[in-house]
Formats: sequence, structure tokens, C-alpha cells
Amino acid sequence: MIKRRLSASTCMVKEARFVLKVERAEKPLKIEKETSEALKALTGKRLLDKREYVECPLKGEKVSFLRCFVCTSFIRRVKGLVHCSGERFEIKS
Repeated sequence: MIKRRLSASTCMVKEARFVLKVERAEKPLKIEKETSEALKALTGKRLLDKREYVECPLKGEKVSFLRCFVCTSFIRRVKGLVHCSGERFEIKS
């Protein structure tokens, strides 16, 4: 058995250009129809909090975390921080 170490050039790893803090709003943010359709397969209670948002560097305004989660630039969320690749602001297909 041959083992080899994967480097960034051999696998598709997105690098985080932005690290955004997840904030909590007083009132729930509105969710777009396309976003809610993309989220239908998910059922996590913590994920479906409509009060959480991030200051999106691509859009330049507050964006619901749910919208951020289905964005192509979303990489991961760890301990209240969202890692964003900053490529483009569109829904994953």
C-alpha cells in the first residue's frame, strides 16, 4: 500500500479569504425563496435560527446565516466564525 500526502495542488481545497463573526439580530431576518428551497433537505434546529447573520464582504451588507450557508463561497462554520472563500455570491447548485 502506497501512502502519499495530499497537497493543496492535488485536491480541491478552498482557502478562507474572510473569517466572519456570526452576529445575532433582535428580529429575524427575511429569507429569500431560493434560500428556503435550498435548505429544505436540512433539518438541524441550530442551523435554522433566522436571527443569526454575518456582514457579507461580497454583498456589502448583513446577510442571514442561512443565506450564507447555501452560498458557493461558504467553507465552514466553527465556534461562531464563518470561513468564506470570497469567490462569488450565489446559491450552490
